[in-house]
Parts: sequence; C-alpha cells; structure tokens
Amino acid sequence: MRCLALWMLTALLAGCAAPEPAPRPLYRDPVQDGAADVSLVFNRGLKRWEMFYTNRRATLRLDDPKDVSWVHATPVGIAATRDGNHWQPAGQASFPAECTGVTLWAPEILDADGVYHLWLTVVPGVHSSWTGERRIEHLISTDLRTWTCAGRVELGSNKVIDASVIRRPDGGWRLWYKDELGGSKLKFADSADLKTWTLRGPVSQLPAEGPKVFPFAGKWWLVADLWKGLLVLRSDDAEHWQEQPARLLADIGTAPTDRAKGQHPDVQVVDGRAYLFYFVHQSGEPEAKADNRWHQRTAIQVAELKLQDGWLMVDRHAAPPDLRSAFGSR
Repeated sequence: MRCLALWMLTALLAGCAAPEPAPRPLYRDPVQDGAADVSLVFNRGLKRWEMFYTNRRATLRLDDPKDVSWVHATPVGIAATRDGNHWQPAGQASFPAECTGVTLWAPEILDADGVYHLWLTVVPGVHSSWTGERRIEHLISTDLRTWTCAGRVELGSNKVIDASVIRRPDGGWRLWYKDELGGSKLKFADSADLKTWTLRGPVSQLPAEGPKVFPFAGKWWLVADLWKGLLVLRSDDAEHWQEQPARLLADIGTAPTDRAKGQHPDVQVVDGRAYLFYFVHQSGEPEAKADNRWHQRTAIQVAELKLQDGWLMVDRHAAPPDLRSAFGSR
C-alpha cells in the first residue's frame, strides 16, 4: 500500500507540473547563426523529433551589401530534441552528389508508409545575385540519414523552389511550390506515383514562397510567406481556396529575437493542436545598430495557431507554448 500511495503521489505531481513555455528563440544554429526554412519530422529509429533546416552563412561578411552569396553554399542542418522545448544541433544532412549540390534550400520531409520522403530545392553553384537555375529534387530514406535520389520533380520551369507535399484526400499526392518564372506565384501539381506530375494553376494571384499545407480542425490550410506576414488560405478539399483577410506575423514582436516579420513557416499538428514554426531575421535587435550584417542572422521561433471566427490567428506577444507533451520523446 505504501508503494502504491507513493506511486500515485508521484503521478499526481507529474500531472500537475507547471507549464514551461518553450524558449524564445526556440533554436539558433551555433555555427552559421542562419537557421531558416525548417521542416520537422519524428525520427522513428531514434525516437525523437528532428528539425531539418536551410543553414545560411549568416556570419559571412561581404563588401557589397547587395551580395547574396551568403544564402548560397548552404547545407541542410539538423537539430534534435528529447523534450520538445530544448533543441540541440545534430550535424548536417548528407545527400548524394549526383542529384543535389552545394546550395540547398527549404527541405520538406514527409513520413509516408514507413519511408521518409524529402523534397529539396537545389541551386547549382554560388551566386552573388538572385540568379541561376532552381529545381526540386525528390529523395527517399528509411532512417533520415542515408538518402537515395528518387528523381527530379519536373514542373515545366527551371526556377522552382519550396515544395510542400500532402497525400490528397481523394488519393494520390499534391505538391505546392513557388514558380519564379510564373510571377513567383504558388502553383500546384498532382501525381499518382510521386514520379510524374500534372501541372495545375496558381492557388493565389499573390507572389509568395515557402508554402505549407496541412489539415487542422476539419479544414485544409495553406500558409505561405508574403515577405510582409504570412498568407493564409482555407479549403474543404485542398484544391479550392478562400483567402483569410488577416495576415499572420505581419506585426513586429516585442520580445528579444522576435522583432521582425515571421517568415517561411512549418506547421505540425499534434494531438489536435497546431504549432507554427517560423524564422525571424535579427534586424530588429540592438546588435544590428552597430553591425550592418547582423540582419543576416535568423532565429527559429514557435507559436500556437488557434481558431478565431473560423480563421487562424496567432499571438506572437504571448509566451511560447509548452512543447513537452507534444514533441517530447515517445
């Protein structure tokens, strides 16, 4: 009886543990300080959540302020967590040279039928301006470490970036992406086998990038980066969309490291709650007043998405959510 009582007291105390907000920022890359464009995935083998991200060379100092080579020669970094709130660097992803290259952007990872699928934006070479080809490559893995080339995603353009992929409600697959030759609009394509894609029209007339599509609260949602806050679209079938009047994260945060617009989102829905991961340039920090390159640095933040009058809202001024129950080790 004494052991049972002790066990019940321990369980009761654990269940009543005080909330612990995730830190702000949630994560910064310790080497380049340029973590951006995150995609979260649960590593089934290691039984932990991992974050794959574009690792920009944010500490690189260049003479020309218009030189953007610091966002080229970018590997994909990995961070990992055991409790959801605290993330540690876990090295860099390694990909086959024959289908990738030196400049890698915007990893998108989907775990489907026991296989990890990765859609990766590849930019051949290093460019000092926003030039050069961009393409999306599909890779597969069973352990998130050893990857196999699964084919280039042919989308009728040689300047496509930022894939977001779901399994369609009526079967097959649907991919959203930014077509820079098509006015930088977000377009989509359908596939029955993840190999051959049928092109579809734009989902919005607004130029945008970094789309993320996900189901939440009985609807399909698309959020994307407008460079002045996040676009939100709502749908019943992931094909026909309504535009939300209000943008997300267009306001400037007041907390340290969150004092710029939110960009390039990822969303994970766990146990019925939706968590928005986004990156923030450090242009609003005190260090930026003395260092004209400090704005290159980026930090990863998290906030919870909630419904208000049928649309998504987020309060970046509130304390970050406690991620321990949702993203702690299983």
